[in-house]
Amino acid sequence: MLAAELGTTDVWMAVAIVALTLLSVFTAMAETSLLRISKAKAKSLVEEGKPGAVALQELVESPERWLNALLLVVLVSQIVQASLTGVLAGNLFGAKGVIIGVALNVSVMYVLAETAPKTWAIQHTESTALRCARPVKLLANFAPLRLLAQMYIVITNVILPGKGLKEGPYVSEEELLAMAAEAAEAQSIEADEARLIESIIEFGDTVVREVMVPRPDMVTVAHDFRVADVMEVVLLNGYSRVPVLGEGIDDIIGLVFAKDLMRAERDGREAEPVSALVRPARAVPETKPVSELLREMQSEQFHMAVVIDEYGGTAGLVTLEDLIEELVGDIVDEFDVEDARVEPTPDGGARVSGSLTIGDANDLLGLDLPEGEFDTISGLVLDELGRLAVVGDVAECAGARLTVERVQGRRIMRVRIDPVETEPASTGPTDAGADGESS
Repeated sequence: MLAAELGTTDVWMAVAIVALTLLSVFTAMAETSLLRISKAKAKSLVEEGKPGAVALQELVESPERWLNALLLVVLVSQIVQASLTGVLAGNLFGAKGVIIGVALNVSVMYVLAETAPKTWAIQHTESTALRCARPVKLLANFAPLRLLAQMYIVITNVILPGKGLKEGPYVSEEELLAMAAEAAEAQSIEADEARLIESIIEFGDTVVREVMVPRPDMVTVAHDFRVADVMEVVLLNGYSRVPVLGEGIDDIIGLVFAKDLMRAERDGREAEPVSALVRPARAVPETKPVSELLREMQSEQFHMAVVIDEYGGTAGLVTLEDLIEELVGDIVDEFDVEDARVEPTPDGGARVSGSLTIGDANDLLGLDLPEGEFDTISGLVLDELGRLAVVGDVAECAGARLTVERVQGRRIMRVRIDPVETEPASTGPTDAGADGESS
């Protein structure tokens, strides 16, 4: 009976509704899959010779050329489909049919033209993007559609002035770190790979002052030392090069290399002053980004630099090994006899080196220690105490108790960190107030 009531116009409207629904399904899949493909992934698909990869690469490299046109098609197809559904339902069932048809259409379109195709595109991003690339490219190259989309963009810019993003999408450092953590949790990448990604991102924000060997830890020799004496220093410490001082620690005249010392001893020059073997030393400011310094060390082929503070004095030394350790962690060789930077204790605390940076302490121990004009745990303790520290001094801050365990001269060498539970501030009346008494 219902089929008999359908006129030719109604049949064509039904066909149009089905076609527009299928178009909505396609556009939803295309939009989701194409926006999830990176430029690097598209390039690799081209190299593999996948069908549709060339068109996919063109779309991914210039999303502004097709995205507006595709979104216009999405909007038009959904609006026209909804309008035709309402008219057809009204022709067949009257006013009540319009209400029922609209409600049913919303449910069907949400499931079939939005949720299902986009979920499929997320689950099969690569294959879906390859299948959709060529049709979307044809849509983008259809001049009337592209011009119409551009006209609407111009009108939008009149209402809301702005040119939008020239490139994109952009991903912040926080989002990259979150994606790496999620990938490691899902076992898509190894935990070590996630930590390396985090180190690489943080590497760009690190300055030389945070990774250098500080001035008190520097091993140096005077310019008038004999070659034989300096050779003893090199052998005892296991270094391949050491700084040579002029008038003092703030006057480093250069570096002496172990191989030059060995060559001089072999030639019978062990009694000569080491100043005869000095090579020039590079100097860098303590605020220099370590990423820039690493590139300079690679291109100019030097492994050690003297770090200069803002007053022109010697702040410390930085080596290529220090920079690499910032990326991959500590590299310990047979000559390293220093205490471990972090030593866990049975009660949940840790003993740490005073030179451990605040950032590393927070990352390794899960703390939230404050940062300031200081870089290290010892700097934090001194800032809290407001004086030179002695063994047994305690500083409390940000849910942690810091106890000084070893001091060498004026320098804090070892600190014990114990987590402290912070008590919530009381908002109720005191006991005296509750009893109505006062002193």
